[in-house]
Amino acid sequence: MSDRDEYDSAPRPRPQYGEYATPEEQRARIAGTTGEAPHPDVAPTAVVEVDARTDASSGLPTPRPTTAAARPTRTADRIITIALLAYGLVTVIGAIPQLVDFVGFTDTWMRTAGIDATLSDPAAGRAWGIAAAIVYSIGWLLTAVLTWWSLSARRLSWWIPLVGAIVTFLIVGMLLTVPLVTDSGFMEGFMTSR
Repeated sequence: MSDRDEYDSAPRPRPQYGEYATPEEQRARIAGTTGEAPHPDVAPTAVVEVDARTDASSGLPTPRPTTAAARPTRTADRIITIALLAYGLVTVIGAIPQLVDFVGFTDTWMRTAGIDATLSDPAAGRAWGIAAAIVYSIGWLLTAVLTWWSLSARRLSWWIPLVGAIVTFLIVGMLLTVPLVTDSGFMEGFMTSR
């Protein structure tokens, strides 16, 4: 018997990564149709999806890791995201007292805009200012929760505080516009200052 015959007749070691499997057996295993349980000595490491593209050299599907452990840490993204959240928190904390004092807020805003007017019903605007302060707070909290969830999943997160700020600011802007547009004193001053 030759060395080649002895090599061919020797029992092969148990394959660990499908290296002895045919492409059909590999596809069946990937699809989960074989029904075999994993070997008890092999600990699972990470969940791997199969990409639709194939490796040019072997013609086999290319594995692509999808677990959070396989994703990059993105340190710069974390720093930028936390800085944006901190800036938003400072802005919200500074805006809440101004919005609660709606009359003082509108007087300052009208002087800055060059509008010579006074509110005819200042008490009506106070409720709108309080509602705007509440929306500002809830908007920041919701943005912070979504950002924390995204950061813990190691996803790109810098855009969440920006979008949260824009959406919250638009809603707050609408809440502050309603009492001004419906106030006759403000509208008269606004029209005469133009």
